[in-house]
Amino acid sequence: MLPGKITGKIKSPGLKKEASKKKEKSQKSIGTVLDIRVVILAGGSGTRFWPLSRQKTPKQYLKILSDRSLIEETVERVQGLVPNSRIYTIAKKEQNKLIKKLLPAIPKENLLVEPEARNTTASLLLATACLYLQNPESVVVVLPSDHYIREVEKFRQKLIRAAEAAFKYKKIVLFGIPPTSPSTGYGYIHCPEYKSEGKVVGEEKFYQVTSFKEKPDLPTALDFLQSGDYFWNSGIFLWRADVFEDSLRKFAPELFSVWMKMLPVLKNKNQRELVRLFRQVPSLSIDYALIEKIKMPLMARGDFGWSDLGSWSALYDFFPQDENCIAARGKTIALGAHKCLVFAPEKTTALIGVENLIVVDAGDALLICHRDHDQKVKELVEKIKQENSEAL
Repeated sequence: MLPGKITGKIKSPGLKKEASKKKEKSQKSIGTVLDIRVVILAGGSGTRFWPLSRQKTPKQYLKILSDRSLIEETVERVQGLVPNSRIYTIAKKEQNKLIKKLLPAIPKENLLVEPEARNTTASLLLATACLYLQNPESVVVVLPSDHYIREVEKFRQKLIRAAEAAFKYKKIVLFGIPPTSPSTGYGYIHCPEYKSEGKVVGEEKFYQVTSFKEKPDLPTALDFLQSGDYFWNSGIFLWRADVFEDSLRKFAPELFSVWMKMLPVLKNKNQRELVRLFRQVPSLSIDYALIEKIKMPLMARGDFGWSDLGSWSALYDFFPQDENCIAARGKTIALGAHKCLVFAPEKTTALIGVENLIVVDAGDALLICHRDHDQKVKELVEKIKQENSEAL
């Protein structure tokens, strides 16, 4: 689906009518004339959050941390920085009905449709091509729909500076999260230049990335943490649409070939041919397919209280904890139990003599696992799928 045609560039981000004069002045001082488009990756199955996350309602559409879904919170972070007419989502057709319900302010023509689930490379190839046809110099901001940001205002200011850097330096820009632990669940960004002056945009510094490291083992992750030169890859990216095209041409020629065929197909609204081309894109993350191949992308420090909420154990620090370090959503009674996570908003949960458990009640399905094994929930979902269970 093509987004509605938008002409010209914006001189300042759109503001809500009820915004205060102080906020308006702050937003108008952004600086450069930019055409910023926000693309929210709204697909994905969220299998690590089973049994709450299901095929029809993945975790990004659920109210896990507050009375708003994760995707609603994602959109709220950028509203006011850009008008709703420049916010896009991309997901499967089946999910767009739910997106329309949750995000009524987003124009329906901005709900881009991916023909099938093929990871983020295919999604972002399609989304960026759509925006390229409107303005090749538009700055595309890629946001996952299921992340948590604690310091929203700081994030907004850094996002604007990153967009300016992407436009000015014609580089792909990403946010590196300062690691707080030797996590083996994240990809790492190697940025030894971080200790130098870097490139400065406004008050924000940007540093050249030298390499990317896959999810390390624990000793390697400890080395990364102690060096101070490594950051977690947040999965938040910014690029000019024409720079994305040039990066494909230089570093991913097989994707560039699809890109060049996709542009006229989108222009002519040939849906059948678009589906065929979409299926030619490897089912890979954009990190593997392109970002990690690029020479010296720019990194900004993502010190705004980020979490990717990648598994149930990630919620342990978000829920209130009692004197036994039991974090719970829902009434929980414990006797000799410690360090457990409980998500059961509709029921009373009783724990006796257990430690380090995750208990999740979804009404028709119940998950009980050790906190150290929550990454295996994805494997469990695959086993459930093989058994054709209705629990998916």
